[in-house]
This record gives sequence, C-alpha cells and structure tokens, in this order.
Amino acid sequence: MICCAVIDTNVLVSALLSEKDDAATVQVVEKALGREIVPIFSSSVIGEYREVLNRKRFGFSPDAVDHLLSAFEQFGILLEPSASGVILPDMKDLPFYEVVLEKRKDSDAYLVTGNMKHFPAEPFIVTPRKMLELVLSDT
Repeated sequence: MICCAVIDTNVLVSALLSEKDDAATVQVVEKALGREIVPIFSSSVIGEYREVLNRKRFGFSPDAVDHLLSAFEQFGILLEPSASGVILPDMKDLPFYEVVLEKRKDSDAYLVTGNMKHFPAEPFIVTPRKMLELVLSDT
C-alpha cells in the first residue's frame, strides 16, 4: 500500500546515522525514495530538514542531503497548511503536525516520528516501525 506521510526530522537523522540497513528509520527513508511512502511537507518542513541535516555535528555529505531532499521535493507533495491553533509540548514540531492535519482533509496520511511524546496520541501519529507495518499491510 502506498501511504502519504510527514517524516519527522529525527527519523531522517536517525536513518542517515544508522549503520544498519534493516533499521526501521532506514527502511522508511528507502520506501520514501522508492515511492512506497509519499513524503508530504511544507516549505517550513523542508527548511528544517535542510538546516538540521546540514549541521556540522552530523557530518552528512551535502550531496547526500541534497539528493534526499531533491527526491522528496520531486516525488512528494508540497502543502501549505492552515494554522491549527494546536499547542504542542515542543512548538517546533507544529509545522509537521499541521501538514499531516492538512493532508488528512482529503486522504489518509501519517506523521512518522521517533518522538511520540511530542505529539497528541492520535492513530495517525506512528513510529517508523508502525509505518512499515502499514506500508506492508496491503502488499
């Protein structure tokens, strides 16, 4: 099954840092690049991806970051969500939450995160492992 998902920055960082090809975060990114997961994002989400993934402390290749984000932009869906008025424990996560809320107005969509406690307990907010289960459920 092809799913639309906002992928939290922490999932991308974890995937790029991982040395394990079978890590759930790595598999989520691979499925996004393989078009089994359609990335959804806003300009502010892409901006955060760019800022965080280019931090020197991670040491990611600028070419690898550009390749990943170019693929997301080419094969994903850019949305500019409406303000939700929701208050989150970490308000820097609000753009991710608002994008998934916007997409859910017309179809199913998920927010994939390693920080579940930063978001409300909603069935559409899932861990990378749960996202893989959803993608594989109809194959």
